[in-house]
Amino acid sequence: MKTCLVIDDSRVIRKVARRILEDIGFNVLEAEDGAIGLEMCRARMPDAVIVDSMMPNLDGIGFMKTLRREARENAPAMMFCTTENEESHIVAARAAGAGTVLLKPFDKETLEGGLQRLGILA
Repeated sequence: MKTCLVIDDSRVIRKVARRILEDIGFNVLEAEDGAIGLEMCRARMPDAVIVDSMMPNLDGIGFMKTLRREARENAPAMMFCTTENEESHIVAARAAGAGTVLLKPFDKETLEGGLQRLGILA
């Protein structure tokens, strides 16, 4: 079973993502900010990460840059979750390591589509 780490300061978003991910067969881990998510990845690398853009302590861009630098070729597939649809924001996310961008609010089909684009879900 593949593992997905959901990093978001919103408990509601984490709960919605958990339900969807578990329904499609993922083991789900949760963190409320990027710093906690980074520590979790250092302890056990997930197959995929869904990371929010704006959080306290360490935001999504900072998390992805740090994880990609530390994990190098072992970095998981990363999905950047945001409410911002400005091109510069999306370009920055991709440069930091996001394989795809998930716009909030999202539903099951949107999340599944993102996981398929990452190559995590067939």
